Amino acid sequence: MAIVNCPSCSKPISDKARECPHCGMNFENQSAEDIQRKANYELYKKRLKIQNQSMLAILLFVIGAYFTFMGDFGTSVTDRILQNGALLLTAIGFVWYGVNRVRLVLAKRKK
Repeated sequence: MAIVNCPSCSKPISDKARECPHCGMNFENQSAEDIQRKANYELYKKRLKIQNQSMLAILLFVIGAYFTFMGDFGTSVTDRILQNGALLLTAIGFVWYGVNRVRLVLAKRKK
């Protein structure tokens, strides 16, 4: 008896199980092709989620960079706080995008 990942929910189950105790996917009525199709669809959804997060990270980076370089900040305390916030937003967007690119490469390598 071996432990494998469910193609539907990716949680560990026995290879002898007739249905997944976590998500309820029935393996008796499905062919190997149906199970593989389900696993491919779950991987596709995961990649799409990472890509959407990458787009949000780029948006944060662009907004932060715009306000950092195009903002007309003065010398008052409020202006300094806004400038630091824009810099922080730029940094968060940049790092988040980099992390998501690594996650996407690793997700593609899993296939």
